[in-house]
Amino acid sequence: MVSTILPLTMTNVAVRRRGKRLLGPVDLEVGGLGLTIIIGPNGSGKTTLLRAMHGVERLSAGAVRWSVSEEEARHRQAYVFQTPIMLRRSVADNLRYPLQLLGAPRAEVSRRVNDWLARIGLEERASLQATRLSGGEKQRLAVARALIRRPDVLFLDEPCANLDGASTRAIEALLRTALDEKTRIIMTTHDLGQARRLASDAIFMLHGMVHETGAAERFFGTPRTDELQAFFRGDIIA
Repeated sequence: MVSTILPLTMTNVAVRRRGKRLLGPVDLEVGGLGLTIIIGPNGSGKTTLLRAMHGVERLSAGAVRWSVSEEEARHRQAYVFQTPIMLRRSVADNLRYPLQLLGAPRAEVSRRVNDWLARIGLEERASLQATRLSGGEKQRLAVARALIRRPDVLFLDEPCANLDGASTRAIEALLRTALDEKTRIIMTTHDLGQARRLASDAIFMLHGMVHETGAAERFFGTPRTDELQAFFRGDIIA
């Protein structure tokens, strides 16, 4: 890609529902390459922050801006939900669909679909309806369907929740390949082991606020706040 949609800049972003503050105010900038992990207790605002970044969460205040127009940014990012959404089509057609929307030439579509079927180990299931896949297979397909478009930025909400070790390793391998191919990744996780394995930088959410940020080595090695230290110990944070 000639240019990137980054940096992503959030200014005074807040989300409120029925008088309750779910997020913010948040001032944050994400740029460069790598993988940003968002961690925090349940209900801390991780998913709301991710959705606000992606532009699918209605903001009560503030703004989210990219280095390009909102329309262009929307077409150059992708989002994978915690529970993968499968089109009621074959596995191959799930991969083919986003490329067809982009108007890619038929030969290129065929080549890229076959490449991604091999990457996720689903060549022999290409004609199977995607809804019949196992949970781990569905998540691999969902990640592949997002990455086949070659987005600048990929958002992932707990992509390995409820998956076994083998499926988690497969997802992480896909993400490492995506990083090698210069896709910027921002993801939430409850798995601190996974966070340490993948993160180049991290964000700690608490009570809807960005409580601490930093490069991975410092963030996990020498947390600055008592709350993040307590979270790493496994304490309950009120």
